[in-house]
Amino acid sequence: MILIADDDPAIRVSLCLLLKNEKYETLDFAQPTELIDFIRHTTPDAIILDMNFTRETSGDEGLKVLKQIKLFQPTVPIILITGWGSIDLAVAGMKAGAFDFITKPWNNKSLLDCLNNALLISKKIPNTDNDSMTRAQLDKNYQLSGIIGKSPALMEILKTVVRISQTNAPVLITGESGTGKELIAEAIHKNSQRCKAPFVKVNLGGISQSLFESEMFGHKKGAFTDAHTDRKGRFATSDGGTIFLDEIGELDLASQVKLLRVLQEQTFEMLGDSSTQKIDVRVICATNKNLPKMIEQGLFREDLFYRINLIQIEMPPLRERKNDIIVLGQYFANRITTENNLPTVNFSEEASQLLKNYHFPGNIRELKNLIERTILISGKTEIEADDLKIPIQKTQDQLSQFGTLEDVERQTIMDTIKINNGNMSKVAQTLGLSRGALYRRLERLRIE
Repeated sequence: MILIADDDPAIRVSLCLLLKNEKYETLDFAQPTELIDFIRHTTPDAIILDMNFTRETSGDEGLKVLKQIKLFQPTVPIILITGWGSIDLAVAGMKAGAFDFITKPWNNKSLLDCLNNALLISKKIPNTDNDSMTRAQLDKNYQLSGIIGKSPALMEILKTVVRISQTNAPVLITGESGTGKELIAEAIHKNSQRCKAPFVKVNLGGISQSLFESEMFGHKKGAFTDAHTDRKGRFATSDGGTIFLDEIGELDLASQVKLLRVLQEQTFEMLGDSSTQKIDVRVICATNKNLPKMIEQGLFREDLFYRINLIQIEMPPLRERKNDIIVLGQYFANRITTENNLPTVNFSEEASQLLKNYHFPGNIRELKNLIERTILISGKTEIEADDLKIPIQKTQDQLSQFGTLEDVERQTIMDTIKINNGNMSKVAQTLGLSRGALYRRLERLRIE
């Protein structure tokens, strides 16, 4: 049963008709006291709650009702309805435990998708038998190609991917650079009902503020000086499928506002065109930044964070997946030898131990570059420990002697600069970083 709480009878009637057409059982309330009395004794499947429950309280009473609901029914998902001008109130509701929010006037499909996501996730999503599957069983039943390993941390992530792929809920993937965030995003898409539609990757760190609208929404011929033809944007290209917004923490505040509008309303306008286009897109974002800290610093919008962070997946660094290091290393070795028509390569026991004990600040990307470089330079069929030119060859237990992880990272970068005689392109390649990411770390770590 879906409960609808709003003092406006027209809204209650409209929502009840919409949900009944979708075969949902509904019950509506005009007064908050009636709603609270009902949920004291009955557990609904979900609640749709207007934040402006009475017009005189400007949402304050809606927040109080929300908190009362959570006291009596803490696990029931609550979807908030609010005006665009009351987004701050919706964010306050999310902090108080609401599942999601939609703005007036709502889009029926967006509302139904939101409700479906809430019902699926609150019931921990069907197919919980996946929780007991081995890696081999997961690979047999799902599309997880390219994601290598079976450490406990990775297995939990893969099982989460399988569960949430059945929803259209937005996902935020966090973790250090090189941990495989893009592969996880692609796996969510491949295992969803959108798998036959486009999967569009966008590196927001590479789009300037001046080009954001043209890149994301497209433009009409003549919209600006160099607009010689019409051009589809990334959202239009991904319509019906999934858009992967990588490095969302790099997006400037002005572009964040424009992105929030699209995510909220599922509509946009091309540059040079006043007509509104509707889209049906699942959004997956990724970042290696601490977004809550950026919110405190005024660098990231809190309302956008709650819009993209309905489900969060945190990718563990490679140093926390020790058992996967050798498996990944052998995978990259097999791939590079196949691509270059070289004989099969294996690792000596000492080389394997060295790889397992190294802390890999560049994560999987650094491991990949290390293995490929070592095979091509050494020309050996068995890689020895001396062949692996690792900047700091210390075990994890020994790392504590160097102080904090930041101290270790600083020392690793400085040693790598020394080994490569200051050639920053080689330093970035060795560490598995882009030059831009390397220079950002140099600045953060105050390395001259």
